[in-house]
Amino acid sequence: MSTFVEIALPVPLRRNFSYRLPENIQGDVCIGARVKVPFGPQQLIGLVLSLTNECDVPENKIKFITAVLDDKPLLPSSLSKLCDWAAGYYFCSHGQMLSQALPVALRKGADSQQGTISELQLTHTGLALDFDTLKRSPAQKRLLETLKTQPLTQLEFNDLELSKAALKATRDKGWVEQIERQIQTDLTWRSHLTLLEAPHRLNKEQAVAVATLSNQDGYHCSLLEGVTGSGKTEVYLAVLESVLKQGKQALILVPEIGLTPQTISRFKRRFDVTVAVMHSALTDKQRLEAWQLARSGEAVIIIGTRSALFSPMPYPGIIILDEEHDSSFKQQEGVKYHARDLAVMRGHIENIPVILGSATPSLETLQNALNGRYQHLSLTHRAGVAEKVRQGIIDIRNQPLKAGMSAALINEIRIHLDSGNQVLLFLNRRGFSPALLCHECGHLHECDRCDAFFTVHQGLNEIRCHHCGNQYAIPKQCHQCGSTMLIGQGIGTEQLEQALQNEFPNYPVVRIDRDSTRRKGSLESHLNAIHKGEFKILVGTQMLAKGHHFPDVTLVGLLDVDGALFSADFRAPERFGQLYTQVAGRAGRATKPGTVLLQTHQSDNPLLRDLLNRGYGEFARSQLNERQQALLPPAWHMVLIRAEAHNAEDADAFLHKLGQLLPQNEACEIIGPMPAPMDRKAGKFRRHLMFQCKHRKMLQQAFSHAQTQAELLPEAKKCRWSIDRDPQDLL
Repeated sequence: MSTFVEIALPVPLRRNFSYRLPENIQGDVCIGARVKVPFGPQQLIGLVLSLTNECDVPENKIKFITAVLDDKPLLPSSLSKLCDWAAGYYFCSHGQMLSQALPVALRKGADSQQGTISELQLTHTGLALDFDTLKRSPAQKRLLETLKTQPLTQLEFNDLELSKAALKATRDKGWVEQIERQIQTDLTWRSHLTLLEAPHRLNKEQAVAVATLSNQDGYHCSLLEGVTGSGKTEVYLAVLESVLKQGKQALILVPEIGLTPQTISRFKRRFDVTVAVMHSALTDKQRLEAWQLARSGEAVIIIGTRSALFSPMPYPGIIILDEEHDSSFKQQEGVKYHARDLAVMRGHIENIPVILGSATPSLETLQNALNGRYQHLSLTHRAGVAEKVRQGIIDIRNQPLKAGMSAALINEIRIHLDSGNQVLLFLNRRGFSPALLCHECGHLHECDRCDAFFTVHQGLNEIRCHHCGNQYAIPKQCHQCGSTMLIGQGIGTEQLEQALQNEFPNYPVVRIDRDSTRRKGSLESHLNAIHKGEFKILVGTQMLAKGHHFPDVTLVGLLDVDGALFSADFRAPERFGQLYTQVAGRAGRATKPGTVLLQTHQSDNPLLRDLLNRGYGEFARSQLNERQQALLPPAWHMVLIRAEAHNAEDADAFLHKLGQLLPQNEACEIIGPMPAPMDRKAGKFRRHLMFQCKHRKMLQQAFSHAQTQAELLPEAKKCRWSIDRDPQDLL
């Protein structure tokens, strides 16, 4: 009798697929294993959901499985349950959601069994070497001293900022070798935890938070709301000590790759355990190694960005999301899941505590804390002797500006630099200028594929669209009138860096944005140099605003935030409040008092005044009241349907038909179809339809029913459309 297999494939069709088992592999496949199957002209890898002896499709139309890749389930049952729930919640297929839970190497068919990991270690010659003879080669000496303590994986080598040239030299001399060792299953850490440094003394608020979080059993979700510099990480470390002593693992999620090295360093300084790291800058092989370390239980602490949420843990103990408000936790491509919401659900399924930490909690999390669904813990004072920063507004109306800086800001910068301190200037606009202007006819050079202007990148000698990636060499003549009088309009971080170098030639300047940190390891080396005091002026975008600890920064200047006060997105005020508070929190984090200056043309703006006078906590609560009055999330629940097509009419027609399938009454609202805030992007016209409901369950049922019918509409084939549950970005 034939055996049929139900398989989830990573395709957008919301259904599972039936295949037959060849006779030579009968009985060798298990539920949860990967299999390779033919799908149209290609071979796809999917996961087995069930085995049965019956199938509705005629046998002669069912294809055979090509190969079975695993002899046991790939994911633990808790992660399978999480993916099942998420597939329904985010209106996607099981296969799409399950593929999110696997490293790319496994999606391509790599071996999932207990693997090996590459490590660097000293040879016998290296162990016998007298390191004092290497005084003229400090990089080699540092590497050898580090390896004498313990072997290093390639990831640890990168995180410790060790020299690649020194590694090559020591390997050539026969002092260092690379070995492949088996990932361990002998988990001695579960019975003995070693602390490498004594825990810091906690203040009263920290001690209360640690005692509360450490005494919880089973699932609890807690919001740790602490002002910037209040020592939230120290609370995490103290709670982790309690969890690790119970022989359990911990999952730590951070929003940006840039925060990963300092987080790893902080945890490794405290605990003598294996730390696995997962983020998008790693190779497929490195991510698979980290996944296998977590799955075997050898990795005690797993640190990573959004995708690390799906790391398997045989001994789950706790999940911590640092900077939980950050929009980076929301995936914007493919399955648009939110790592924060899935982390809370995973904690519920695994029956373990979840901690959401932030100085500026999202309104969704704040509402859950205020209505009692989450436990709410507050840290209202800065840790140690750090003082509250001094805040000020510089009204730049009618003021002459030099590269976007007022005379008052330049004078303040000079005072802080002359005192031996560091200065951070925030400008959330990379490139040299945000537009290229013809001085003769006034023509602004616009991207030919988007409704957006080209950004000038002078260092790269190109103009580039930051929305679709379209780029050209900087033109010599105006496209409109042929004039050669082309100038950059507006200020970007590249131009600001240049102006600061001219204004303060004796003080080194570093620029940190996506352009200056493209090369692997460049961000870590820049941050390292900042901590060593090699740079006195820091210029950056949002990459510098999150979670970094710069003890010598005493002045933070925000150059241009007016654009954030006027936006089509209803989340703009919340984002502005979070951004300002996070950037301001980089000042005065140690013993030196800090100052924050904000330049604006809108000094009387009520949002701005409310934020500066009452702080983020009260500002967020007033924003929550406004959302409730306007019937917007989190008071109501939203799904955003995006459609794009070469002809705007095709996208409009589909969304109009979809809107007719949805209910509209006192508990359900339909907004649209309407043009997206950027009407045309990458050559396609974009349209939006928003569907809101008072109750989450009502939205789930109504939209799920409409989606099934919408997929059969002929208009659905004329455009590309996607679903965004709980959208974070309406642009």
